[in-house]
Amino acid sequence: MKRNKQINIKRALALAGAFNFLLSCARGCLLPFLTLYFRQLGLTPTETGIVMGTKYLICQVWSPVGSLLSKHYNKRRVVINGCLVGSAAVALLLPFIPPVNVNTMNSTCNTSELKVSPTEIVGFSGVTQPANGKDSVSHFGVTFPVKKHHYKAEEKSDTMPQKKITVQVSSSTEKTNTSTSFHISNPVPARNERSKTKDLPKEKMSQGENEGSGFLDSLKGMDIQHQLFFLILIAVSVWEVASAPLDWTMDDGLYEYLDFADAADRHSSAGVWGLLGTACGVGGTGLLVSQLSCRVAAETPRSVVHFFCYAGLAALTLPVVFFLPLYLNKKHGRANGLLKAVQLVRGSPRALLCAITTLLVGMGTSAVDNFLLWQMQDHRSTELHMGFSLALGLLSQLAFPLIAGRLSKVLSPARVLTVGAASLGVQCFYYSFLWGPWAVLPAQVLSCFSGGALWWAVQVQCDDVATPGAERSVRRVYTALSLDLGRGLGSFTGGFVAQRLGLVWLFRLVALGLMVWCVCLPLLQFKAPRQRRINYSRLLAADASEASDSESEQERDWLDKAMEDGKSNNNYGRRISH
Repeated sequence: MKRNKQINIKRALALAGAFNFLLSCARGCLLPFLTLYFRQLGLTPTETGIVMGTKYLICQVWSPVGSLLSKHYNKRRVVINGCLVGSAAVALLLPFIPPVNVNTMNSTCNTSELKVSPTEIVGFSGVTQPANGKDSVSHFGVTFPVKKHHYKAEEKSDTMPQKKITVQVSSSTEKTNTSTSFHISNPVPARNERSKTKDLPKEKMSQGENEGSGFLDSLKGMDIQHQLFFLILIAVSVWEVASAPLDWTMDDGLYEYLDFADAADRHSSAGVWGLLGTACGVGGTGLLVSQLSCRVAAETPRSVVHFFCYAGLAALTLPVVFFLPLYLNKKHGRANGLLKAVQLVRGSPRALLCAITTLLVGMGTSAVDNFLLWQMQDHRSTELHMGFSLALGLLSQLAFPLIAGRLSKVLSPARVLTVGAASLGVQCFYYSFLWGPWAVLPAQVLSCFSGGALWWAVQVQCDDVATPGAERSVRRVYTALSLDLGRGLGSFTGGFVAQRLGLVWLFRLVALGLMVWCVCLPLLQFKAPRQRRINYSRLLAADASEASDSESEQERDWLDKAMEDGKSNNNYGRRISH
């Protein structure tokens, strides 16, 4: 077969872009809202952090292993299809996990529909921030800064009759302003209402408990909260095992295909469609879910729409996989390439500082990914506000190439790396002072630097430290440090901090840690020994010239020797003839 008929670069890039767009769109429909769904089920911040941290660590270990196995057995297309089908199937099973309490799934949606005055602020979280600046803990609490008197809030539910809840008011008076915060705890009854619950018939209470428990009653030996936690942990772990090898397997197959066609430099163009697809997915799903009522069916909350959108888009991605060009080059050893990349990063002080920065940025990003929507929900944000805000942050990252040329003339890549990490710190500090549904928008514009500029600087560092052929391996080392290891460690610690100190102090501590590192990073970069970049093109040219000189010298030696032998033979013949 002729090589021209086998290789079609434009078609390969178009199919790769379509695949990345559909897959990223599917993930954008669900993954940004996943921790918000866990909160509605009844998980605490610590439990949510453990679940997400386990997810990231499984991805870090299983992604390279699954990719190597698929390459060894030449089953890349089968692995990609299996990952899509398996992840979609597990995603459809997650909504069947019952919440801790039967009313938990709808409490947030119902309280968001309360009629309040424009001066009142409604929040929903396990940790609320009153107007006096002190944290107070309540289960899906609602915070209102109002005047110094008592109010009554009404809550409507489809399954329960209309009831009135007396709200206790605690005020704090200052010289400048007077603000009062009070909490509506639902569905946990207040202490002064426990006497009323005792008068209820035992049959109704047991019926409600059975409805709230469901399948969790089959797990004996632990309370219902821990049953829910372990069920979600197992389901998310299975989901990550099913979907983790997808990215690496597809990326390796496409790169080797383009490398075989001498077009490996165009491989990065397919990644732009990933960010665009994620922005469309998160924005479109947020708009769709916000337009629905609290329940899409008799007992189905509207949050399950995220899971169905994910499964539907994953199914649409399957036909693209059958036409996706995947090339198998058994000469490339990815395992050895990763080990060599780790040695290159460890051997360069500046590359090591860049690796530490990406690790810290990954830990800070985990706080934003896991708990930003919780903080937004505390200030009356709906899925519409959340989806639009996240989409704006992703689109701002896509806008960075427009200013990359001018920025590179003003700042060096090392300083751009510092600016990117500092921008994330400013974002986290801003998130701790949200006051309304749309208040998060100004900070999302900074994603152009905390996301786009930072990874541009990392890319430059990869090119500096990598040897020819090892650029992708070095880039994957930085990606694994930030996206998997950093976010995993950040999820564990972030959940614990949010449980102990609250969401506000979580973002403030993340901002403080990043700012301290950004102050130390330029000093460490200044003291680090500057390694001279090797110009491999000149070395190759020098090697070629030396080789040509040696070949010419060998040819001259051979010619001189042949001429001498010819002269000697002629002289010997003449002597014999005489």
